Amino acid sequence: MRSERFNFPNSKGEKLAALLDLPLGSPTAYTLFAHCFTCGKDNLAAKRIAEQLTMRGLGVLRFDFTGLGGSQGDFANTNFSSNVDDLVAAADHLRKTYAAPTILIGHSLGGTAMLAAAGKIPEARGVATIAAPYHPNHVTNLFKADIEKLREDGEIEVTLAGRPFQIKREFLEDVADKNLHDHIVKLRKALLVLHSPTDDIVGIENATQIFTTAKHPKSFVSLAGADHLLSRRSDAEYVANVIAAWAGRYLDQAEIVADTELEAGIVLVRETHGGKFQQEILTGPHHLLADEPAKLGGLGSGPGPYDYLLAGLGACTSMTIRLYADFKKLPLENVSVKLSHRRIHINDCESCDTKVSMLDHIDRAITLEGPLSDEQRKRLMEMADKCPVHRTLQSKITIDTFEQTSTVAG
Repeated sequence: MRSERFNFPNSKGEKLAALLDLPLGSPTAYTLFAHCFTCGKDNLAAKRIAEQLTMRGLGVLRFDFTGLGGSQGDFANTNFSSNVDDLVAAADHLRKTYAAPTILIGHSLGGTAMLAAAGKIPEARGVATIAAPYHPNHVTNLFKADIEKLREDGEIEVTLAGRPFQIKREFLEDVADKNLHDHIVKLRKALLVLHSPTDDIVGIENATQIFTTAKHPKSFVSLAGADHLLSRRSDAEYVANVIAAWAGRYLDQAEIVADTELEAGIVLVRETHGGKFQQEILTGPHHLLADEPAKLGGLGSGPGPYDYLLAGLGACTSMTIRLYADFKKLPLENVSVKLSHRRIHINDCESCDTKVSMLDHIDRAITLEGPLSDEQRKRLMEMADKCPVHRTLQSKITIDTFEQTSTVAG
């Protein structure tokens, strides 16, 4: 993933801080992401979702609403309507500088704002909401104990997520005046509603109202076990993968073209310039990441080189055993392979015939499940050594290395 930071003007000319996350090649489409109330573009959920979407070929624009993060303006002077205006301004800027957003994504109140803004972004074909309230005034539950004081004094300081914010009476009046019903009914775009049934900030009934109000095409995905802010990385990544898969249905097939098409059997590895070690791996239609763990200076965003080596041997071993078991109609219910790599001294290897002092050693533990006889188990274990990758690793390998002036697919 590569990222570009820039500012763009809101409707009042104030500069809003933005971050455009891009895949390594040309994006198949652009998405606009709206963060949750007071969160900012750099909150964990936004970053993790954007990261996963770029891995699926999408460009993601996320920004700080007026008065938040690196954006100019006074938060106290903002409201739901100004958030909607900010989203429209973001889409306008994306349209002028790159391409209009095809998919719109909003988290919490950002999802509600996105539903209101969608009608003003004609190129958008789909809207995805994550834990979004049906009515904008739901956000006032975050400071309901201070509402009367706010009405009386006109402006007060409230604490949200441990941080102080100034809120004005006009904010209450604005959210109370907004009704999303007509926006949702007239959406005329595909809708994906994602919500956790155990969300204790915005109840699941909000998803029900949004979904039942909307017209088809519409979809609902339950985020069982996830919290409102998608604090767990696995939840944020799941949301991103679901959105990416869903969005593919609403993109022109001409848009969904990989920037690099590789022939079968060709693997391309290239730097992402994300972190010290991160690499993108392309093989056929598959995009993978390789990296080193954080303790070694990497980002921990993917398996390391030796992890992939072991994975190749393990996968080949399991496949070979399964093929043989099915061919012989053996009662093998499941096979798993656990591998590890280490360097050992020649004196510790009784079966080795070499003058090299240190050797690479792989431990491969195979688990065979099912009512197999001793003879069947013995035969299956013998098949492990016959897998093609095993034979390659134990054969004399020649590697021709040469410089290529440009990356040529295939």
